Amino acid sequence: MAIAKRVAAPDSGTDLATRVDALDWPKITSELNSQGCAVLKNLLTPDQCRAIAALYPADTHFRSRIVMGRHGFGRGEYKYFSYPLPELIAQLRPALYVHLQAVANRWNEAMGIDIRYPTMHAAFLERCHDAGQARPTPLLLQYEAGDYNCLHQDLYGEHVFPLQVAILLSEPGRDFTGGEFVLTEQRPRMQSRAEVVPLAQGDAVAFAVHHRPVQGTRGTYRVNLRHGVSRIRSGQRHTLGVIFHDAK
Repeated sequence: MAIAKRVAAPDSGTDLATRVDALDWPKITSELNSQGCAVLKNLLTPDQCRAIAALYPADTHFRSRIVMGRHGFGRGEYKYFSYPLPELIAQLRPALYVHLQAVANRWNEAMGIDIRYPTMHAAFLERCHDAGQARPTPLLLQYEAGDYNCLHQDLYGEHVFPLQVAILLSEPGRDFTGGEFVLTEQRPRMQSRAEVVPLAQGDAVAFAVHHRPVQGTRGTYRVNLRHGVSRIRSGQRHTLGVIFHDAK
């Protein structure tokens, strides 16, 4: 299924691919392998963050709106973008994928999973679309005071890319308080481990969608991960979610 022509979003002129390429990918890869998550500092500028967050009220950019409380997902709401994606998001998705697919392939090899991911994101999307997963999954989340996101996994279908990225668009301490990104890791025959990831405006966190390999004393084993957001204490928080597989 062909992807429609992209449309521009405010403040999309910066070459995001160049910025993504300039990140410290050896460090990011090391943190993903050891912790299941890694912070990508200053991925977006404050102006870019505000421009994306400002899209939320305009339903023309989105294919659906989800109110979390109606589904037991927590409190708050989010909207899935429609194709064509805003230009800034359309740049981010393939630029990040190029670096993360190498990690994804190594993880699958270590876990004995036969699936491998192509170098380019367009080729992976074609695989999704051929399998009936053709609905775009990048999303914009909005939280108010008292809102939170329960621990969950963003799977959406048979074809799942093992990593995803969340970008904080609001400024902690000014726009909101509370609302920390939380990751939990369920280890076999052990208690679960929690990781709280501090983010500044424009920072992103890359993390495992479902499971990742961990080296133990008896070889490599899989750990299961879930992510969420703690309760917003005050203000309003916006987040951009970049998921690389599309949905049924």
